Amino acid sequence: MNRLIVSTNTLKVLWLALTLTLIFPNWAGSSPPVSRIPHLIIPILGTSLNEKFRPVGRVSQVVIDVYERQDRNGLQIQFHTEPGQFSLFARQSIHSAITRALAAANLPADSWTVLLRFPYSGQTIYGESLSAMVGLSVVSMMKGDHLIAGRALTGTITERGHIGAVGGLQLKILAAYHNHFQRVLVPSEYDVRDGDWRTPFLMHVSPVSTIDEAYFGLTGHHLVNLP
Repeated sequence: MNRLIVSTNTLKVLWLALTLTLIFPNWAGSSPPVSRIPHLIIPILGTSLNEKFRPVGRVSQVVIDVYERQDRNGLQIQFHTEPGQFSLFARQSIHSAITRALAAANLPADSWTVLLRFPYSGQTIYGESLSAMVGLSVVSMMKGDHLIAGRALTGTITERGHIGAVGGLQLKILAAYHNHFQRVLVPSEYDVRDGDWRTPFLMHVSPVSTIDEAYFGLTGHHLVNLP
């Protein structure tokens, strides 16, 4: 009788252990799965011409979707042509920024597809100053690091992993200010064509040099996770 009781209790313990194992996988010695962000709308700082054909700052948005494929045929970056479009130069600079940012973050991306959309009917986005913001946003989506609200970055990503200079900073900063942004990250490398400019009241303008500095400013996390 005692043997039967022990055997029954043992079966109950084994069944409970198996159930817990199925519900809570053993992550000892390995990192828990990353909660990625598949869809994101990011702010873009740019310039345009007003009705008097004078340059003005502008805040627009770019929609990003990422998904993982079953194959490993390499990173795929695709640009929607509706409702708005990306110019050839914008597509090239974005492609470079995404690949450089992913490489700097040590993120394998050979099975990922990135889809980008400019949600403004009949409009085209030009230039390269959006590329760093797009590239680091893709990294944040794959890592699961949320962007801090009220912050934006303008600049490029260079081959050496720095944030490259762009023009029109004064106009972009003013546009961000009028759209209630709290902080704008700008390249520490100064474009002499911009001349002198002032920071609006209560607006934080943070010069950044490296990709990691820019990523930390956007997310509060480092580009590469520390051990």
